[in-house]
Amino acid sequence: GAGSHSTGGVMGRRVAVRIGSLSSAVLVTVAIGCLDVSPAAQAVASVGAETHAPMIPAPGPGPKGFRAATATPKPWSSTNWSGYAVAGTGFRSATGQWTVPTVNAPTKRRASQFSSTWVGIDGFNNSDLIQAGTEQDWVNGQAFYQAWWEILPAFETPIAGITVHPGDTMAVSITQGTPNWTITVSDQTTGKSFTTHQAYSGPMTSVEWIQEAPTVGNHVAALAHDTTVDFDNGTVNGANPDLVSADSGTMIKRGKTVSTPSAPNPAKNGFAVAYGSVAPLPPTI
Repeated sequence: GAGSHSTGGVMGRRVAVRIGSLSSAVLVTVAIGCLDVSPAAQAVASVGAETHAPMIPAPGPGPKGFRAATATPKPWSSTNWSGYAVAGTGFRSATGQWTVPTVNAPTKRRASQFSSTWVGIDGFNNSDLIQAGTEQDWVNGQAFYQAWWEILPAFETPIAGITVHPGDTMAVSITQGTPNWTITVSDQTTGKSFTTHQAYSGPMTSVEWIQEAPTVGNHVAALAHDTTVDFDNGTVNGANPDLVSADSGTMIKRGKTVSTPSAPNPAKNGFAVAYGSVAPLPPTI
């Protein structure tokens, strides 16, 4: 997932935001509007720039066609992504849902930690990306939750109309249209929903369901110690993605595995992701 998190409003403040995907990033300056925001949002904003450039060892070209019969997928690893990615061509839509995790307080006092959970198209082996999801951060002793959408190279757009709570079931749909794409983010627990129509011209060569440690400033942030995230109801081009364990990737930082996905669920359209090096059990459906 790649992009910037603009996480709140401070009167008249402007912040530099790095944005990019895989191996590229650009620097822009964005205005954080004159908004009335919570202390938690102000705390996150005060930390500075946050981005989501996927840092994955080059996976090489994807298989020709969605789940080509000759494809031999291999597990991957990243310093800031974990979850599942399917490579191929012609990905025109993607969906998925997850339960918003609870951010646990860090063991070190005053430590700041960050996480982002999302569904996207592209970004796995190129510098394009269209995505939407939630963030779950711990900053200055406070938890912060927010929904957002993003298309590189623009910065992330927070979704003000959805108030995210831990335990909420979130759903994302990203669909190609003519001429614009449709991004829909909904909180199925509260009934709040958001839709936007945007131009996008990426190569459509991967779909991802990701738990991420974003980049804050110039460094990948410490991953928030979230409770386990359950992904479910993933689709690609309206069909079951038929996930296999070889599509999965772990997050490895400084030689230590910090986020690990499970095997696919029985329906092969979901999985779980847990903090640490132990794979969780997959969802039962």
